[in-house]
Amino acid sequence: MKEIIFHIDGMHCASCAVRIEGALKNAKGVEDANVNYALAEAKVKVDPSVGETDLHEVVKKEGYKVREMSHEHHAGAASEKIVLRRALLASALAIPPLALAMFVKVKAELFGLPVSESIQAILSSIVVLWLGREFHIAAAKLLVRKTASMDTLISVGTLAALAFSFWSLFTGREGLYFETAAVIAALILVGRYLEARSKGKASEAIQKLLELGAKNAHKINEDGSIEDAPVGDLKINDMVLVKPGEKIPLDGKVVDGESSIIEAMLTGESMPVHKFVGDKVFAATLNQNGVLKVQITSAVGNTVLDQIVKLVQEAQRKKAPIQKLADKISARFVPVVIVISVITFISWYIATGDFASALIPAVAVLVIACPCALGLATPTAILVGTGRGAKSGILIKSGEALERGRNLSVAMFDKTGTLTEGAPKVTDEAVYSGTETDMTSLALGLEQSSEHPLAQAVAQWAKEKGAKAQTVEQFKAVTGRGVSGTVQDKKIMLGSIEYMKENGIAINAQAQTNISLWQSQAKTVVGLAKENELLGIIAIADKPKQSAIEAIAALNALGIESVMITGDNEETAKAVAKAVGIEKYHAHVLPDQKLELVKKEQAAGRRVAFVGDGINDAPALTQADLGIAMGSGTDIAIEAGQIVLVGGDPKKVAESIKLSRRTYRTIKQNLFWAFIYNALGIPLAALGLLNPIIAAGAMAFSSVSVLLNSLRLNR
Repeated sequence: MKEIIFHIDGMHCASCAVRIEGALKNAKGVEDANVNYALAEAKVKVDPSVGETDLHEVVKKEGYKVREMSHEHHAGAASEKIVLRRALLASALAIPPLALAMFVKVKAELFGLPVSESIQAILSSIVVLWLGREFHIAAAKLLVRKTASMDTLISVGTLAALAFSFWSLFTGREGLYFETAAVIAALILVGRYLEARSKGKASEAIQKLLELGAKNAHKINEDGSIEDAPVGDLKINDMVLVKPGEKIPLDGKVVDGESSIIEAMLTGESMPVHKFVGDKVFAATLNQNGVLKVQITSAVGNTVLDQIVKLVQEAQRKKAPIQKLADKISARFVPVVIVISVITFISWYIATGDFASALIPAVAVLVIACPCALGLATPTAILVGTGRGAKSGILIKSGEALERGRNLSVAMFDKTGTLTEGAPKVTDEAVYSGTETDMTSLALGLEQSSEHPLAQAVAQWAKEKGAKAQTVEQFKAVTGRGVSGTVQDKKIMLGSIEYMKENGIAINAQAQTNISLWQSQAKTVVGLAKENELLGIIAIADKPKQSAIEAIAALNALGIESVMITGDNEETAKAVAKAVGIEKYHAHVLPDQKLELVKKEQAAGRRVAFVGDGINDAPALTQADLGIAMGSGTDIAIEAGQIVLVGGDPKKVAESIKLSRRTYRTIKQNLFWAFIYNALGIPLAALGLLNPIIAAGAMAFSSVSVLLNSLRLNR
């Protein structure tokens, strides 16, 4: 299967999006389709044999236009300007008919018709028929397909008022509503401009991310000369020079120089990060003070910044579960409103016997009804919420993740790399048999190829001691315990003290004293044995992150209990938990047991967030009600987890939960307003208690109010 994404022009209400989505889902070769009204986008999963033009034809048959995806927002901006011009001109032309109808009476006649009413008729016709032509064109296209939308309601309402007014004008009877038709059309055009403007504001986080990157770079040629080149022309392994105050053009590695780099645009952290030779640097980050020679490691379109943009865009396209109800209502909304309007007209006509008295409340029903607010309630809040998160280094993968984060009761933390720095170092060692050289060379032989953080710490320590690795055969790793092998036909092993005991290695009294002391200092202790004899022990410390204490305190303030999970022994786990302010912890936990601990909490009726580094936590991250993956530095390529915290700051766990709660609360406020507005507005209009002009203004305001409420998430 492949995914195709494209823009759709001409959607003016949520029912439009629901209709297009249904048509795409029914198209041949389509597995799934998602049409986002707020983004004016369609994302379709199709069979490889289906082309993009096939999907475009489906949309066009529904009466809408299609344009291809582009990072540039020129098309949207141009469309916004057109709507603004129409709205301003319509407003200017609608004011004279309103003034003439309400305040100024010109008794003179022209060709046998009153001048005042004739001016109203001409200006109102321009507003309704020309400036508001998009309503009627869209309605006509939908009528051919025997369906309807918001455009149908507006078109029928304004044309009915205009036609009745012309009939009254030419027959000389009372009841002219030219100004009503003109003002309704003008107000709706103003509302559509404000809606388009607010949508642009809601999605501007993506635009700002895209604008962060450098446009040009100082490329270093093979002969040493330097030339300015567009970033798009750079290739992997090219060398560039980055001067103080300039942005890193693409992801790369420092090959010469050192400097402080501001990575706030990616991680949300304002403190600069000092970079040395060999360190990674990232596109769009700002070089503060030194001159750097950087080797490019990622092509255009594949940088960390690009990955962040893709993640945020994908999250904004996905529908949250709460939106399904709004979609169901929107799909049936317009036909129901038309039926209510007809019933209103008939009822008033029977009651009064007057056509005009029946027409006005029927028109008011048509123009006040608004499924737009329903359709915008959820996606706009998600749009702003995910954008707000991206600014802070919190990458939310879907609207569902925002929903899941609202009512958590426990946050389970994997210790290493989450609450601790994830860069353990050997702090102490004790030799009980043989020499230190024997111990370091055997340890290096066992650990030099391992990717495990503790193994790397031991290997680094051995190298710093000048050790030469022994050749190890019959290597074997036991997950969560340790490693073993043979050197010159003699069995050696290195691992936890429990691993030593399980294999019959005796722990002498002196070793036990050191083990107890080091563990009480929050250090992990491993033993090295040869031929069933303990050669020595090594203490490894992984410092808690400075922000871990604040992170746990922030979660406590939110009413969320924190639980630490670690493979360390009881004493080490207790010391680390105490250091960061956690009361409940699980020690001696093997990687595959994390999943069971999550299930156990859930079985007790608790909603669980699991926070891990995404390396060996994937099952637990997936099982949890909310999986939060900690990015390493600016590494965001983490598949597991519904939220990724760029930079790995545990304080952002609480921030992400607060953002989830605020976003979900905003969605509920939006939906409440949208439901209440229609539930009160339509009956009031049907009872004749709302003038059509007031109804049109209320309809325009309803969508804008939902958008403005969503934009409050940016505060």
